[in-house]
Amino acid sequence: MRKKFFLIGMIMVLAALAAGCTEFNQDITPESKGLWNQYIVYPLSWTITKTAGLLGNSYGLSIIFVTILIRLIILPLMITQLKSSKAMQAIQPELTKLKEKYSSKDAVTQQKLQQETMQLFRKYNINPAAGCLPVLIQMPILIGFYHAINRTPEIRDSSFLWFDLGSVDYVLPVIAGITTFLQQKIMMAGGSMDLNPQMKTQMNMMLWAMPVMIIVFGIKLPSALPLYWIVGNIFMIIQSHFVKGPPVEAPAQKAKARGQKK
Repeated sequence: MRKKFFLIGMIMVLAALAAGCTEFNQDITPESKGLWNQYIVYPLSWTITKTAGLLGNSYGLSIIFVTILIRLIILPLMITQLKSSKAMQAIQPELTKLKEKYSSKDAVTQQKLQQETMQLFRKYNINPAAGCLPVLIQMPILIGFYHAINRTPEIRDSSFLWFDLGSVDYVLPVIAGITTFLQQKIMMAGGSMDLNPQMKTQMNMMLWAMPVMIIVFGIKLPSALPLYWIVGNIFMIIQSHFVKGPPVEAPAQKAKARGQKK
């Protein structure tokens, strides 16, 4: 949980610092050099611009469409993340027992703890890195969005609803923060009953800290980015409703269920 929180924080810090890049003030064109420009920024700029042409030159609608398209592309990873998150919550009692069993801080004991923890993950087919992978993939996309917005005059100078896409807006970041809170609340619902106190504290911290972070960064960034977050959060809320299955039962829960049946 703390690693995921750190990674998400890094995304926003990098996006906020992206303006410090030398080429940030240079408009993106097909002639722009460098892997970053050729494979991230220009393709995003081109996709948003061409899509806007199909949507009545509305760059706001285009950003919404492209955001949904990106979410659909990474949907398999997001589903894997969701399932892994539910499985991790389900085996928390077993992880707690292992930590109590190997509570000593010496190197040998800690090595045994790591080995048995990995065995537990393999037993239930859990990839502890699954929760971080979608975040890492979205990092260049988010920063690429930031560059595409500011380095494409058509996007930068366009307006949508009541706001300018290339300017700061104070309403959208609040909406982005609220939808972030709701999205996390829904994903955590029903999965915290068997968590240890430390895990519950971390999840509650994440629940409140992430929306605040979104709002703080959102009021310093072009309004198109909070729009991107809002659409992404709504997509995740809908995704959670449709793909969230029953949590994986930990061994103790299974044994208890079998005993009740007998």
